[in-house]
Amino acid sequence: MTRAAVVLMAYGSPETLADVPAYYADIRGGRPVAPEHLADLVERYRRLGIEERNPLNAITEQTRAALEAELGLPVLTGMRHWTPRIAEAAERALAGGAETVVGLVLAPHYSALSIGKYRALLEDAVGGRAEIRFVERWGSEPAFVEYVAERLRGTDAHVVFTAHSLPARIVAEGDPYEDELLESARLVAEEGGIDEWTFAYQSASPTGEPWLGPDVVEHLEHLHARAVERVLVCPLGFVSDHLEIAWDIDTEARTKAQELGMELTRTPMPNADPAFVSVLASLVGRELGVLR
Repeated sequence: MTRAAVVLMAYGSPETLADVPAYYADIRGGRPVAPEHLADLVERYRRLGIEERNPLNAITEQTRAALEAELGLPVLTGMRHWTPRIAEAAERALAGGAETVVGLVLAPHYSALSIGKYRALLEDAVGGRAEIRFVERWGSEPAFVEYVAERLRGTDAHVVFTAHSLPARIVAEGDPYEDELLESARLVAEEGGIDEWTFAYQSASPTGEPWLGPDVVEHLEHLHARAVERVLVCPLGFVSDHLEIAWDIDTEARTKAQELGMELTRTPMPNADPAFVSVLASLVGRELGVLR
């Protein structure tokens, strides 16, 4: 049987507050770093209490370890903007004798600006030394849809699905990201018996160009004008607790809701939940031709 390994990929996150400048510089990829933007990012992390240790990388490691235990295959973490890098994970997989490398990103929906970049990094790292099987998209996978829907069943609040915004130009370029998100949200709402729902974006970057909207904070104002009093946010495009959840939803959106006199809650993130890890395992198993 062909020897296989999994490279589990994520965006990455600074380990400590002191790492934030280097992390942000890596994201910028050599482009100028605006001092005010860096100061804002540092302050966000500071207010979230990561002076000494950011919990996100530990969550990713817990997910990796759980997936490895369930699959019985080596699973290596590869980060796009932090360590260990995707290239490091690929080298470790190959050094362990892997003949097939399965690439899986901890993000359910495809965009050339996100998943496409991860795939290119993995392919460059492997360099033809092993077969690559890549899970490009899984936002509409029945197991994932059921997992998310279960966290919405029974609510009488208005559900707002969210995902990370991307530059709006991707729509004209034919990128499937927005369509995949809306289809995923529709399937989850249908499965969960949710009639009242809308979609909004979060985490747009200050690049000077238009990004996909509406922004979730602005969207709350629209819902308030419609006399919506209770909102349940479901960050459909995210699978881990990190800055975009703790700041954009738990801080900024919740503050705006309080100002408007609205009640705002959100669904828990999957993180290393065994049921979620089983979803990931089924994706890998399918790529390897192993029914789960």
